[in-house]
Amino acid sequence: MASFQERVQELTGKMWRKKFFAIIWDGRDVDLRPHLVAHLEYMIQLERDGKLFASGPLDFGKSSDGLTVVRVDTIEEARRIALNDPFVVNGMRSFRIREWMVMEGSLSITVNFSDRSTSIS
Repeated sequence: MASFQERVQELTGKMWRKKFFAIIWDGRDVDLRPHLVAHLEYMIQLERDGKLFASGPLDFGKSSDGLTVVRVDTIEEARRIALNDPFVVNGMRSFRIREWMVMEGSLSITVNFSDRSTSIS
């Protein structure tokens, strides 16, 4: 019978172990609309630069909080990204950063060539 440590190693040995940084935004319950366009442009540029994994509001329509997951090598890089967000620059959001190690999960992408449709689940 395998020991606890051996069993854990068996279960986790092939897992992805991909490191990301999660920026958890505190919106301070303010109206973000005055700087929303600049924020969206900033996020789209991060996406184009290959640094943005995922981003969006938390409790959509109910708060001004959000979550952004970036693929950078260091927490310092993640902090620079957060500090340059227009919402932070304009004092509308504060943030905290946590390292996130993705171990389990799945992503399915379907591309239908016949009609150029796609789906992600």
